[in-house]
Amino acid sequence: MKLSNNKILITGGATGIGLGLAERFMHEGNTVIICGRRENVLKVVADKHPGIVTMVCDLSQELERIALYNWVAENHSDLNVLVNNAGIQNWMDVTDGDFYQKASEEVSINVLAPLHLASLFLQLKSLSTIMNVTSGLAFVPFSKIPVYCGTKAFLRSFTLSLRHQLKDSNVEVIEIIPPALNTDLGGKGIHNAHPAVSDFVASIFEQNKEGKTELTFGTSESRASVNNESIAEYFSRLNP
Repeated sequence: MKLSNNKILITGGATGIGLGLAERFMHEGNTVIICGRRENVLKVVADKHPGIVTMVCDLSQELERIALYNWVAENHSDLNVLVNNAGIQNWMDVTDGDFYQKASEEVSINVLAPLHLASLFLQLKSLSTIMNVTSGLAFVPFSKIPVYCGTKAFLRSFTLSLRHQLKDSNVEVIEIIPPALNTDLGGKGIHNAHPAVSDFVASIFEQNKEGKTELTFGTSESRASVNNESIAEYFSRLNP
């Protein structure tokens, strides 16, 4: 993937990893569009970075995903990179009264949205890259966030199949595999002790320059190459 002179859509681009990617892509000389559910949060980013284009969109809703694609096709038909980054994480137990409601929301945003957007945006003749943000937890689950881990394992599997299906096309498929980072994913303060997003973004951009299609960092590097024995070891560490 070339790192400059792209037009890029980043879902969930107003906070966390999405914002880190948006700022770095801008720095590299790209046009960046971000979308998210909260207009006030998007406005904060737009005020800080006037060059970033923002769009309010609730990706859990099918009609809003279609509206997002139609808006891009009409106003930014030269868009060539889709970054499926948006995701939510709920710490919960299967016995919780609202478990199914929260699980359904996670599946809608973490699974159905990237599937649907990939299908829609592949209709753009200009599309050259799809980047899917999975997780180190796609390989070894953390039982306190059981549905989140399952959604990321699904997206990991789908990304492998998508890359294979598109191997003879002009569309490159890249998987970004972060470990836990210092973001508000799952709730404020939960991940404060983890590495900074800026360090993670710097690392994956270097890997991008090397032409890698699976971009890892920290503990996600070893988890992405685990065997069954090491999976059991990681599971014991995460779930004492």
